[in-house]
Amino acid sequence: MEQVSEEPRKRITARVSDNVRDTLEQAAELLGATVNQFVVQTAYLEAQRVIERESVIRLSQKDAHKILALLDKPPKSNPRLKAAVKIYQGTVRA
Repeated sequence: MEQVSEEPRKRITARVSDNVRDTLEQAAELLGATVNQFVVQTAYLEAQRVIERESVIRLSQKDAHKILALLDKPPKSNPRLKAAVKIYQGTVRA
């Protein structure tokens, strides 16, 4: 069994319509959980999913090979790239 953390807890509250509350109660009851447990667990899992979706870049195998090939042998700079570098260096201070 997972060990319970003793870190401080904070409260989150939400006002919902009767219809939403009834639906949450029904789902929680079907899983044998309280509404609070159901809402927290569901929100937590969705938050993890959103964070992963927004943080991870997924590439096809073909695209990954193309990027690795470009890293191994980058193309020569062209005039547009050189101009962009000059503009960047003029606007950004390190």
